[in-house]
Amino acid sequence: MTMTLVAPTVSEYEASDDLATLLVRTAQDNALRVPAETLRLSCKCAHCTRARFDGRFPETFPGIAITEIGDLGYGLNIAFSDGHNRGIYPKTYLLSLAGR
Repeated sequence: MTMTLVAPTVSEYEASDDLATLLVRTAQDNALRVPAETLRLSCKCAHCTRARFDGRFPETFPGIAITEIGDLGYGLNIAFSDGHNRGIYPKTYLLSLAGR
């Protein structure tokens, strides 16, 4: 008998009622949570990468909220209450941020 390991994959997602957390469900039925501040701090878009390089990237984003989520298939485009909407979070990256 061969055992096949299947990597978790994102099947559903939504912002929490208070918009402070991304709620993710995997195809394996795991419910995961990623705080909006963690997402914003983890953005890898060119703008945020450059701001980090230049020492201009904030260390915290207190009170940040998720304002929009777009599904791109391989990842989510998440917009935030500070107006930032450039970040694309591949679904495997989201799972790593949630500790999976």
